[in-house]
Amino acid sequence: MGTRGSPLALAQAHELRNRLAAAHRIEKDAIEIVVIKTSGDAIQDRSLSEAGGKGLFTKELDLALTRGDVDIAVHSAKDVPTYLPAEIVIAGYLSREDVRDAWISPHAPHPLGLPSGAVVGTASLRRGAMVKRLRPDLSIVLLRGNVETRLAKLAAGEVDATLLALAGLKRLGLEARATAVLDVREFVPAAGQGAIAVTARAGDEGARRARADPRRGDRRGACGERAFLHVLDGSCKTPIGAYARLENSEIVFHGVVLKTDGSQFFETVLRGPSGEAAALGAAAGSDLLARLPADFFKD
Repeated sequence: MGTRGSPLALAQAHELRNRLAAAHRIEKDAIEIVVIKTSGDAIQDRSLSEAGGKGLFTKELDLALTRGDVDIAVHSAKDVPTYLPAEIVIAGYLSREDVRDAWISPHAPHPLGLPSGAVVGTASLRRGAMVKRLRPDLSIVLLRGNVETRLAKLAAGEVDATLLALAGLKRLGLEARATAVLDVREFVPAAGQGAIAVTARAGDEGARRARADPRRGDRRGACGERAFLHVLDGSCKTPIGAYARLENSEIVFHGVVLKTDGSQFFETVLRGPSGEAAALGAAAGSDLLARLPADFFKD
């Protein structure tokens, strides 16, 4: 199993390994975890949008898969690019953790409580745009590094606040560090946030069966969110939020696109049968695409 080497990535890899071992009734040590350093981990001096996109977190893992160095790879689903190499497929998802964003600040329980001119650090264009939508008077600066590094920079006073995925905090046992948990209607999550995706070589049926607890609702929601991105050509160069949740027998899909400075945004909420999540996500993307100005993503 290939994985990045951050504490969160390793926590996710061990979670997958434990579930696979239990599902296949084998010793967990029979599944080797191979740490692979990615370009996204190495580049810390600029945003991913400037460096080449979120594929920087998956490229080296994809190469290891295609070479046969690993049989499966584990990712935070929100880091998996919209377009995968032809040789790579998503084999499954683990059951989804909490999808919400966590607000972390010693100064205010919510972005609305910060003083004018306060500095919010984030590596996410989506989070930065959503903060600016609420508070155009706040300053957004780049804050890169793993979860612990970002929390340390906040504690050192480099920024006044930051936002992180609550799922990552929970998987690291750090959820108590969250000052507040933000409502998904106000801060729409990234597509795939909270989910762990397993990738494998296309055609490798043995590896594609290496999945554990692929709950249908989680898979459908993630597939719907990826379909939404596909229509909008979404990447980490684009501030996009997408969340598909299962409500009784329906999928409720909420999508939003924003200008990077938060000055404009368009959103949609659609409902449809739970078995048609991908079609619903694509329809939501088409709905927004038809309403967006031609130059919307050009700052």
